[in-house]
Amino acid sequence: MLGCSELSSESKMHLPMRWLPRNLPLGASTRLWAVLLCLISSVLLVAPAVPAQSDVGTFLEQARAAEKTGNYGAAERVYLQVLALAPGNLEALKRLGVLQQTELKFAESIKSFKQVLANDAQYPEVNFFLGVSYFGENGFDQSIQSFELELGTPNPHRRCRYYLALALQGAGRIDETISQLNRTVAENPKDADALYQLARIYKNASLQAIERLKALDQDSFQLHALMGEVYADDERYAEAIKEYQAALSKRPDATGIHYAIGVAYWVQHQLDAAKKEFIDALKENPTDALTNLYLGDIAVHEERFAEAHGYLSMAERGQSSMPQVHVLLGKCYRGENNPEKAKFEFLAAIQADPTAAQPHYLLAQVYRELRDQQASLKEFAEFERLSKLEKDKSLGHGPQN
Repeated sequence: MLGCSELSSESKMHLPMRWLPRNLPLGASTRLWAVLLCLISSVLLVAPAVPAQSDVGTFLEQARAAEKTGNYGAAERVYLQVLALAPGNLEALKRLGVLQQTELKFAESIKSFKQVLANDAQYPEVNFFLGVSYFGENGFDQSIQSFELELGTPNPHRRCRYYLALALQGAGRIDETISQLNRTVAENPKDADALYQLARIYKNASLQAIERLKALDQDSFQLHALMGEVYADDERYAEAIKEYQAALSKRPDATGIHYAIGVAYWVQHQLDAAKKEFIDALKENPTDALTNLYLGDIAVHEERFAEAHGYLSMAERGQSSMPQVHVLLGKCYRGENNPEKAKFEFLAAIQADPTAAQPHYLLAQVYRELRDQQASLKEFAEFERLSKLEKDKSLGHGPQN
């Protein structure tokens, strides 16, 4: 007689009970029952039907829709239903883990993500989400490891490097944090989150350094000079000047302090005091372009055009592409009734910075003096257009279509 394994499926499924003879000998009966047992077991061992991929996709869509409405309980029930029908569905397990993470159930989400990775160590984005869950539990070392594994996958999650930087910061590895944030910004220069974190790190480092300087000597040159810069950055110019002057009293030959004081006075329109400081700064470095530029600006304001030319020519020699040099030279020539040379300088300023509005206004005036009404109107229109763009930008508005 044929063994169980040799029976065709068709003969197994259609073997009628009435076919069995009543007076079959014991040995034959035993052999036949063995065949029947094989038949029964073959039917019982057939795997339950796996739901069609389209059914799984429908369930996943339902779960996602529930998540979007904030009905996390319903979404979780759907994911569990999918996993009951298809235990090996890694996408459902991944989404369940993300849902658990959203509900701050980090331990449960870690368990779900680990189950996915046990089947596929590079399943898309799972190492990233596992790292986020570890991060949520302050498990920074495990978080770092997961993020690094994610970065080694063919298509890592787009925010992985940023979160790696946060984990490194949590672990106190600041130099590596800065490195990762710089790489994040290099990949996306508009990443505001990464720029914010970098700014915070540098700000905190500055504050810590200031506190350490205070601990060393609250009346040191270094602390006064640094606080002058801090106040100047905050536009607290009167306080900045006091700190700079205190720094000079400690170290009279320190370079750069007179220039910084001069800028603080110039911003407050205290031009006489500013001029005195800039002249002292010029003694330290006679060819410095910016010092000469400020002195040239003050001379133009005071209509001392011959003096202004001297300063501005030195500034141009050091920074020929600086638009303000050409604007001030144009003003000099206008003051000296030389509109052609003024036009040349204003055109050079526009070429150096096409987005600046002021040179177009000044050029419109020169064209009017040259009796070129059409050119004057054109430049004035451009001035108004650029002025509006500058105003919108300062108010945080985008360009209007």
